[in-house]
Amino acid sequence: MTNDGLTEITVSQIQELIRERYFASDNDRGTGGTFLYFMEEIGELATALANNNRRRSEATPEERDNLEEEFADVIAWLCTLANINGIDLTKALTKYTDPTRVEGVKD
Repeated sequence: MTNDGLTEITVSQIQELIRERYFASDNDRGTGGTFLYFMEEIGELATALANNNRRRSEATPEERDNLEEEFADVIAWLCTLANINGIDLTKALTKYTDPTRVEGVKD
């Protein structure tokens, strides 16, 4: 538990939680349908980010809550896509955690 009262969760734990709760229906929907839901969530996150950055001021508490929700939704749908395609996200992320694999930065 962190000092703000929130429980920390690992990538592996969130992927497993999503698998336990939703795998049957997600797998039935398939990659194509699931990817459409994922992209819908990406769009909602993009809209929230654009709305909050347009004013060049701090987000209101309600806008901040919405941003957090949209980020969470994107992560959940990414976990879903990984699950139905047999990808272990923790293993995939070694691309960034293994210092011998991390190269360069994007501008």
